[in-house]
Amino acid sequence: MRPALFRRALRAATGTSLLMASPVVAAAVVPATATAQADTAITRAELDARRSAFAQRIGNGVVVAFGGRALVHDFSTFYQLAAFRYLTELNEPDHAFVMVVRDKIPSTTLFLTKLDPRTAFYYGQRTDSTNSVQRTGLPARSYDAIWGVLDSLVATGLPFYHIPDVETMDFSRVDTLTRGQEAVKALARKHPQLMVRSAMPHVLAVRGRKSAAELALIRKAVEISSEGHRAAMLTANPQHEYELRAALEYEFTRRGAERPAYGSIVGAGYNATTLHYMKDMDPVKPGDLVVMDAGAEYRGYAADVTRTIPVSGTYTADQRAIYQLVLDAQKAAERNSKPGMSIRAAADSSVAVRTRGLAALGLIESEDAQYDPPWRVDCTANPNGCKQANLWMIHGISHGIGLAVHDPLQGDQNGGRFAEGDAFTIEPGIYISTRALDVLPDTPRNRQFKARVLAKVKQYENTGVRIEDDYIITDKGLERISLVPREIDEIQALMKRRRAIQP
Repeated sequence: MRPALFRRALRAATGTSLLMASPVVAAAVVPATATAQADTAITRAELDARRSAFAQRIGNGVVVAFGGRALVHDFSTFYQLAAFRYLTELNEPDHAFVMVVRDKIPSTTLFLTKLDPRTAFYYGQRTDSTNSVQRTGLPARSYDAIWGVLDSLVATGLPFYHIPDVETMDFSRVDTLTRGQEAVKALARKHPQLMVRSAMPHVLAVRGRKSAAELALIRKAVEISSEGHRAAMLTANPQHEYELRAALEYEFTRRGAERPAYGSIVGAGYNATTLHYMKDMDPVKPGDLVVMDAGAEYRGYAADVTRTIPVSGTYTADQRAIYQLVLDAQKAAERNSKPGMSIRAAADSSVAVRTRGLAALGLIESEDAQYDPPWRVDCTANPNGCKQANLWMIHGISHGIGLAVHDPLQGDQNGGRFAEGDAFTIEPGIYISTRALDVLPDTPRNRQFKARVLAKVKQYENTGVRIEDDYIITDKGLERISLVPREIDEIQALMKRRRAIQP
């Protein structure tokens, strides 16, 4: 999506960590089939295997997890929290589960909130304790019983674990007032001797390797997303960003997606240089580039695809130069992403290509030239974090995809290396705007940098380019599964097929 959050991107730039989880690819790029052939159902057997793998990591303990809450308005649809859905596939609100693990063997009980009969007429019947085994394969009790059960389990002396009920791990540090977080605080107050640990690292570790069924669902989400991007490229005479967003999201819905996997980013001109621009309301004009970062969610699984297109249908010479540089950087990361290879090596190869290109275009003084960033970086400890090139490419190039648009990878557990069963993005970008120079601290080094590159920055003013594709690693190697045109000539040829419609 969206390049993963700025704070993580900055760590990537400074060499202290990769952003989210970086890409995964394999030897040669194998063409993807147009439609996923594998069965896309998540079976009870797979859910049992997920819980067993999770229990192997816990060993002995009590795990409590709370699912998402019912919405307090009727303007959108309920979607389950990723970790809760991964372990239960129960896509209903206001439920919880307790898993007791002894000698790595789990025993799981759902705690379900039943709707009163009148409310059920409005929203439908939920799973309850009478039909839970039939629907989920798991026994269940009333939600109100969970507190007595937890009190009794405290007396066993088993360690307690909590799976935080956060919407996304990107914001987990500030998502502290959820039902689950408050319940754990209350339990700790009642039992002062009890220590509750987070089980989320164990859930994320298990989620890193995608099963065949998960990969099939991801393929389908990506296939739908790819057709959305084609539809946007074929939209004639768009006058506003929202027309392109409408083309994308109409195609998502028409092809069976549940929703966009995240807020669709459609930014033209100046807005193309704002990484997470999601207003999508401004005019688009001939001569603008438009960054379209949008993906569909299918049965809970997210795609994440970005294309940058010219409103006029033809790239200018300057736009071609930046676009080709980003595309070359993406292909460099592909070549350097193979099973067993370092994830950082792929990221570094992409950075190297863009840095050389930026120097050749005169947008930085040299490949090694430094500046004083407007954010905190220790340039002595991390000189790479203070290279001028980072001002024009401030985010990392990759993250996993799955039940969350920023999903874990196996590299988080295996020393940062690619492995079969990974699903991920590669999304390099370059964003040129004089406003980036305007926010630099007034230091001698920055004054020299600005003086030497200002004319070139004005030449490429408001040129934002991001190219993002989705990949999986199979037993045959790397597979790029987002088959939307990405070569300059391919995009221009497709856009020539737009029908000329007068506004």
